[in-house]
Amino acid sequence: MLQKCEGIVIRRTDYGENNKIVTLYTREWGKVGVMARGANKPNSRLSAVTQLFYYGYYLVQPSAGLGGLQQGETISSFRHIREDLIATAYASYIVELLDKATDDKKPNPFLFELLFQTLNYINEGYDTEILTMIFEMKLLPVFGIHPVLDRCAHCGANEGEFAFSVKEGGFLCHRCFHQDRYHIKIHSTIMKLLRLFYYFDLNRLGNISIKDETKKILRQLVDSYYEEYSGVQLKSKRFLKQLDTFKGMF
Repeated sequence: MLQKCEGIVIRRTDYGENNKIVTLYTREWGKVGVMARGANKPNSRLSAVTQLFYYGYYLVQPSAGLGGLQQGETISSFRHIREDLIATAYASYIVELLDKATDDKKPNPFLFELLFQTLNYINEGYDTEILTMIFEMKLLPVFGIHPVLDRCAHCGANEGEFAFSVKEGGFLCHRCFHQDRYHIKIHSTIMKLLRLFYYFDLNRLGNISIKDETKKILRQLVDSYYEEYSGVQLKSKRFLKQLDTFKGMF
């Protein structure tokens, strides 16, 4: 029996001359793999709806292994993302990170909504760097990482001067700086933004304007956290770093 799902294409791989194996992140089932037979043929009805980032309703023939994709109906093609190199690069990293963080067939409506909202905001031209850091912060618990952002990670104090400690997994108050000789001094704006990225509802996102220097510090902290605790190395992340280097030359 065919089943209908709402999903976003997060990965695709050619299989044989004409077929694609497509990974969908769905609202109903979580991450699932489907075989799209003939999707690489120019006149295939599945060609468009199996493009990366495509968001639609899909008819799937369930199976113990790969399901069979029978039909797709477009909700949004996220056209701007595909037509803009920077947007494509950041969106590629976001879907690859989600793919690494999740197991097959484990529904998580919150993650589906987070993915949709993030791609939708990128498609509408919002700041890709900020959106990516928000996505990364919200994905930390999915990796089993729980940063301490509401108090000192060592003594529990919630007042005083604070620094960021990768070793301690969050903020350190001035009384505990000695616990990590490599702590990073941060000002209150950075603290507030890290908390905001981690806790707030993305539905409420407005026009966030953050100075480039502040974004650079935030990026350093988020990257340090992922490098220390996630064990994830992604090609799309390396490409983003190359893009940043290229932008810094002009």
